Amino acid sequence: MKLYTRTGDEGKTSAIGGRIGKDDKRVEAYGSVDELNAFVGQAVCTLTGLSFDDLRDELIRIQHELFDCGGDLAYLAESAAAAWKVTDAYVERLEPLIDRYDGEAPEIRRFILPGGSIEAAALHVCRTVCRRAERRVVALAAEQEANPAVLRYLNRLSDFFFAAARAANARLGKSDVEYIRGAEVFNRGSAGKDGE
Repeated sequence: MKLYTRTGDEGKTSAIGGRIGKDDKRVEAYGSVDELNAFVGQAVCTLTGLSFDDLRDELIRIQHELFDCGGDLAYLAESAAAAWKVTDAYVERLEPLIDRYDGEAPEIRRFILPGGSIEAAALHVCRTVCRRAERRVVALAAEQEANPAVLRYLNRLSDFFFAAARAANARLGKSDVEYIRGAEVFNRGSAGKDGE
């Protein structure tokens, strides 16, 4: 079987239930999720050593969950809800992980810039691409049917990446890069930079 089919040469692609333009909001949504998945794979490859075994395992599981998200977003039919895989259980699974990784990092006082270590920077890239994917799903859901659990999952997932990036720095003995042009803006127990 050849990798190329030539069926997309006219700017159309196959979704579940028919063909749509490659610039359709649905394609933008699941394409952004696919892009995020690639960056998560890159992050997995940066997290070497025994101290990151748990985080690598979580990221690989997230890759499978993101594939489920993309599949759900690819459905065109209005009756697709019965076939959706992503549920709020995906969201609920992330919340204790966010709390765990957040608890490994020092108390946050200022906005955090991406960096500190290559590992944390890779996770911050995942966070920002996740936020873009979330925006694409919001745009899709405003006009077409889309699994609402995917939107909730992506919202929580960006918080996971933020917490994981800070935990990675802490495990490596690196400081987060604080935004120094502002005052201390967070009080004890606040959600931090990315929490929404």
